[in-house]
Amino acid sequence: MENKIQLVQADIYKVYNKGIITNEKINIIYNLYQPIIGNVAVSLYLTLLNDLKMNNNSFTHYHLMTSMQLKLESIRDARSKLEGIGLMKTYIKQGSIDEYLYVLFSPLSAYEFFNHPILNIVLYNNIGAKEYEIMQNYYKVPRLSTKDYIDITESFENVYTVSTNTSLLFDNNDIINDNIKRIEIKGNFDIDLLISSIPKRLVSEKCFTDDVKELIVNIAYIYKIDNLNMQGLVRNSLNERGLIDKTELRKKARNFYQFENNGRLPTLIYNKQPEYLKTPLGNDSKLSKLIYLFENTSPYDFLRKSYGNTEPTNRDKKLIEDLMFEQKLSPGVVNVLIDYVLKVNNKKLNKDYIETIIGQWKRLKVETVVDAMEVCKKEHKRFKKTVFKQDEKKFNNDKVKDDLESLPLWFDKKIEKSDENLMELDDLLKEFN
Repeated sequence: MENKIQLVQADIYKVYNKGIITNEKINIIYNLYQPIIGNVAVSLYLTLLNDLKMNNNSFTHYHLMTSMQLKLESIRDARSKLEGIGLMKTYIKQGSIDEYLYVLFSPLSAYEFFNHPILNIVLYNNIGAKEYEIMQNYYKVPRLSTKDYIDITESFENVYTVSTNTSLLFDNNDIINDNIKRIEIKGNFDIDLLISSIPKRLVSEKCFTDDVKELIVNIAYIYKIDNLNMQGLVRNSLNERGLIDKTELRKKARNFYQFENNGRLPTLIYNKQPEYLKTPLGNDSKLSKLIYLFENTSPYDFLRKSYGNTEPTNRDKKLIEDLMFEQKLSPGVVNVLIDYVLKVNNKKLNKDYIETIIGQWKRLKVETVVDAMEVCKKEHKRFKKTVFKQDEKKFNNDKVKDDLESLPLWFDKKIEKSDENLMELDDLLKEFN
């Protein structure tokens, strides 16, 4: 329902805080959350947090637009990211002017984050193994050996005396707490079906607590495990008391996924361009819209659409994942590469040809969509000159000439003036909407 509600500048919002958000918690948001939700969402969170300190009870969304220098669409997108990752809840009271309640929650602790079945994997995918290890080491507690020491710590009752004559009549339920919002996964996994499929004689009555059920649903989501396979994993993770060993379940699920996927962790090809690598909001030109498309479409969806809405082959999906996992190319850059190679290489993703391109891109440290487009243009010009110098007769061959002139739309600097290109680009943009 909420997605159908139009947000306008005059809409009012009030901010409430459900957690204790210290400087250390903000540090966690920067280090662990920002690589997932992007800097704009972090900025919105901190802006709303700052609004709490101001005397005003309510603000208009125009206040957000001016203070953050963003359009409403970007603010709404950032808000969705905060909601999805558990940092915020949104309520609305509709009227002549809609009124929103923005409720802020504390981030997870570093321990909770790194042990979360989904967030730790998403973070790993977004920043890579080296950065992930740096973050882990930053939050690790130094190991302390007390082997040669004696514990002489005093207990509470030896230090303090409590009067029994005082009776507290105050209601303390509304005192602020370090509230954390759970991440909600609404997948197709049927947890009730799973529970009913496990023989009762194998499990304790306390086996399937809310925390355990949430963990199972999260694991099924991130590792794409169906009910039948999850049943086996759960049964193999039961301890002698009929309870699920959470660590063992996560380990077995990860091993199962890696076995089914040639040792790989969950794929990166469904990721989109990180916020910090996106192009600042520009005009409404066709070229700007195409750049937006590259940045806001996952390589999987782009490849699928490029093949006429059919499922890409496993070979092509593996090739794209290699570009992101091993070559560390960003999703938007991979989309530009797909578009270019399919155009100039007769709709084929040739691995050897792609490797010659990405070698140069890595040396040039190409990370953004615009950089990738510019490098493609320059490299293609150089390639044409090389072919012409090597064999002028071959260059004038119709087939070779056609291959060299079969280019992506964005090669044309007059893209806004060409009726043919406009029609083709409109079709492409509609296809991805």
